[in-house]
Amino acid sequence: MMESATASRGRVRSFADERQVGLLERTGFLRIDPWIAIAAIALVTTSAIVLVQATKGLPEAASNPYYYVIRQSIYGVIGVALMFALARFDYSRFRELRVGIYTAMLVTILLVLVVGSSALGATRSLELPFFNFQSSELGKVLLVVALAGFAMERVRRQPEWQRTARLLAIGIFPMILVLVQPDLGTSLVYGAVTLTVLFLSGTRWTHFVALGAIAVALVAFSFVLGPKLGVSVFEDYQADRFTAFLDPSGDPTGDSYQTNQSLIAIGSGGKTGLGGDATQARAGFLPEAHTDFIFAVTAERWGFVGAAFLLSLYALLIWRALRIATLSKNLYGSMIAGGIAVILLFQVFVNVGMNVGVMPVTGIPLPLMTYGGSSVLATFMAIGLLQSVYVQSQLASPSRVRTHAL
Repeated sequence: MMESATASRGRVRSFADERQVGLLERTGFLRIDPWIAIAAIALVTTSAIVLVQATKGLPEAASNPYYYVIRQSIYGVIGVALMFALARFDYSRFRELRVGIYTAMLVTILLVLVVGSSALGATRSLELPFFNFQSSELGKVLLVVALAGFAMERVRRQPEWQRTARLLAIGIFPMILVLVQPDLGTSLVYGAVTLTVLFLSGTRWTHFVALGAIAVALVAFSFVLGPKLGVSVFEDYQADRFTAFLDPSGDPTGDSYQTNQSLIAIGSGGKTGLGGDATQARAGFLPEAHTDFIFAVTAERWGFVGAAFLLSLYALLIWRALRIATLSKNLYGSMIAGGIAVILLFQVFVNVGMNVGVMPVTGIPLPLMTYGGSSVLATFMAIGLLQSVYVQSQLASPSRVRTHAL
């Protein structure tokens, strides 16, 4: 009798779990990680507010002061829709499409090199009817998905070093294509993604030591030996930017101008900011205020409090991404979540670093804050993938579904 009652309760629990799983499958977009969604929406909303101050001196804002705000808001709304759509999609299916995804990424990057539009000495985007599409931004997300899929392949009797070399080649090839545009900052993000996937896939530490030695040798050749031999790996302005941040006061009106103006803006913000009296961006002293140096504009307007709030949103976003990597139902999902976490962390670290003068100016955008459709949409797609990993982890574990439902 007791066994029958126990079995009956087990069937009831099983039926309840199935109902909850079915509900989650039907309303998966309602079961996303709320903290990531809140942080992402708060960031893009903050961006729209700050852009009013950051774009007052730009030509497009002369006739319509809300030109950039409206466009950024549209990108944000579309991005949120993409996030919800990807949250309902099982990310594991992308593993089967890794070859097609990788090929599409290469084609779009090559297309920019062939027919892309040039701006400020670089060819980085395709002119579309509504905005300039920067394929390298989307490529960050596609590389994570594709490279993680390739890392899941296990070839019998293949030496470990061959597997490492294969994954490294897959990641470095698009990195080189982006570097040719030239876009040094984004190419470094591709490198960070490649190393992250290698690490999460179980690559031996000795391989990383070897890669580190090769990286040091390449840097030494690029900045020391190469110029002496007449070989230029980087453009002159890129090399100057890499060295100028070491001594910002050495050339305040030249290569260090942007960094110095950014430091002035951040310093003048004080504890609570200048509010509407902030002038660095509005008066045109701070170049690229709506893109590279939007953090400085935020700090000038809202001071330490506003900058701290902004960084806390990124901390929340990155923490939840790392948390999702541990919750994933499989290694593929962990690599995707881990790769996206590194993309966000790397971009925030470098962008904020160059705003405060501890990193060279490389043009890396501040996720969801920097103005630009490609960056905003690609970031929301990455967050949508995080949500997909989270939702699928709930579906894979009925106990988690019960806990989440409560």
